[in-house]
Parts: sequence; structure tokens; C-alpha cells
Amino acid sequence: MKMTSIKMKKILEERFSNEGWNTQFDRDEDTFRVEWQSTKQGVTISLPGLISKYENKGDQAVDEIENHIREALKIMDEEQTLEGKEEQIFPVIRSGSFPTESNNGDRLIYTDHTAETRVYYALDLGKSYRLIDEKMLEREGWEEGRVKEVATFNIRRLSTEMKKDEVAGNTFYFLSTNDGYDASRILNEALLEEMSAKSEGELAVGVPHQDVLIFVDIKNKSGYDVLAQIMMQFFADGRIPITSLPFLYEDQKLEPIFVLAKKKPEEDKE
Repeated sequence: MKMTSIKMKKILEERFSNEGWNTQFDRDEDTFRVEWQSTKQGVTISLPGLISKYENKGDQAVDEIENHIREALKIMDEEQTLEGKEEQIFPVIRSGSFPTESNNGDRLIYTDHTAETRVYYALDLGKSYRLIDEKMLEREGWEEGRVKEVATFNIRRLSTEMKKDEVAGNTFYFLSTNDGYDASRILNEALLEEMSAKSEGELAVGVPHQDVLIFVDIKNKSGYDVLAQIMMQFFADGRIPITSLPFLYEDQKLEPIFVLAKKKPEEDKE
């Protein structure tokens, strides 16, 4: 039987009942929210997105979102500090439409990245993390620049081991450690330059969701076609989607392929 928003709402209500939380279903927005009764802090999820994942993964998709919400609610109920936790601060990539304020209305610390993406900053808490907002900095006397500098340094320390695959004469590289910062490695400029130097054709880069970073050494038109299919599939399946549009990396800049692909000369076509 086909899953609907009403059916999914009932499933989620059963999972988040009787634990000091309120649940709300917004029929117009097609969203479901879980929040603390005491503080009204909470998490809102899109039901169509969850239903799409449910159709592919079944109950596993609901289990994953339940764990994500529980961890987020737990973090919201604790006051976090930055001092002495410099090694736990990392950048996280989000879509350009991601909110710039917390649910409490506090401005999140972020940096513009591309037309499709934005960089936020997080305090790693093991199984989850807390996005850093202006209020946290004011409470501890930190400057934004300090957070961004520490996060940039920390992302360079992470593993860059990748899986390699050849498809239709193009070389695909997949980085997916599931540490929460796979897509964030796109901010490692040394890694981008290394991949650019070893590419025989054009270097494409993709961050369809939080838990993967894709590099492609594109040597023919088929490479673009395959990459577009992979990006759409990964974007649809990811727990935290970012963008289905890949980028071309050239002259230390990232530009959406749909802009630059039009500039490809006719002789490159097959």
C-alpha cells in the first residue's frame, strides 16, 4: 500500500510520544515537527522527502530519521561550550537555501561558498553536532574568524582516501567515510589542486549530499551524462541533500556545470 503523508505522520507520532516532546503536523507545508514541551526547540522535517526515502529503504529510512531527530533534540537540551574543543570544530556544507538562523532566531555563523552552497560551522559531539550560532560566540567571547580558521584547519586533517571507478572512459572518485564531513572536504584546497593536477580532462566535483564527495576526470561527453545521473540519484537518497548540480573546478574556482558545459567546443562532442 502506498505511503502517504497522513500514514507517515501516524508512524512518527507513535515513535515520538510520551517523552516530553510535542509533535505537530503542518498539512499545508507537508512537514512534521518534534519539539521540547518546555523550550519549544525542535526539528522540522519534510514528509515528501522522507516518503521518497521510505519507498527505497522501507523502515530503515524511518529509523534513520528517528535517530537523527533524537540526537538533535538531545543536543538542544544541553548547553554547549567551545573553549577547549577546538579540535571538534568543523565546517559543514549546506544548500544555499538552508536557514541562516537557528530555530531560536539566533544568527548562524556561515560563509558564502558558491551560488548553490553555503558553509556553516559545527561543534562535533560524537554521534551528532551542533551548528555554531552568534549567541554561542558572544557567550564565550569568540570571534567568527577564529571559528572559521580552526574549522578550515581541521578539515585538512581528515582522511582523503577514495574509491576509484572507470565509466565510459571517465575516471570517477568517491570519498565517503560517513564521518559527517565528507562533502566538507570540498573546502580542502590542497585536495582540489591535487585532483586537478592528476586529471587528464576537465575536473568535475559533486556534493549531492552530506556524506559523499565526488570527483570526476571528464574526458568525453559521456562523463557529463553519467555524472548527472549519479548526482540526481545521490541527491534523492541522501539524508541531508545539498545540491544535484555538479561543479567544474578550474583556476581554483568552482562553477556549476550547467553554466560551463555550454562553452564546450563542438569538437569535444562524440
